[in-house]
Amino acid sequence: MNLKEKIRTIPDFPKKGIMFRDITTLLADPEAMEHTVSLMSERYDAQKVDKVAGIESRGFIFGALLAQRLNAGFIPIRKEGKLPFETVKEEYDLEYGTDCVEIHRDAIDAGDNVVIVDDLVATGGTILASINLIQKLGANVVGVSYVIDLPDVGGREKIREFNPHYLVEFEGE
Repeated sequence: MNLKEKIRTIPDFPKKGIMFRDITTLLADPEAMEHTVSLMSERYDAQKVDKVAGIESRGFIFGALLAQRLNAGFIPIRKEGKLPFETVKEEYDLEYGTDCVEIHRDAIDAGDNVVIVDDLVATGGTILASINLIQKLGANVVGVSYVIDLPDVGGREKIREFNPHYLVEFEGE
């Protein structure tokens, strides 16, 4: 199955010049979803994975399904102010300003092996902030898995040491 064909491209969203990669068309196809999660899980089947951390919001979808496949716990990484219990937070730079992600302080135990999941990596800022959160809690990031890579933006290179695993890429489009 060609997953790239299952992803819709929307020009000029959310602003002019951006080619938005819309995964809702992939999500609507049960066979494509099954194939996606199967490809993600193959990478980690032979490893000990204690937790899968999904990044808000589309990372929740793939992360929860991957956690179930790997018989691991699922941990949401959310935008600031969305989690009800004590959190650890990490700020990261955006093109204009900063943003912040959080995780519950008790979500991960020291020494846990964690895979971080999202739908897309562009600049790598959110993934790097998520890696820092997991490491602050004393856990090991054993991989980063995502559906779409945008190699022209450079995020993959920033996370190379964490064994990035992606399923499709859109170059210069």
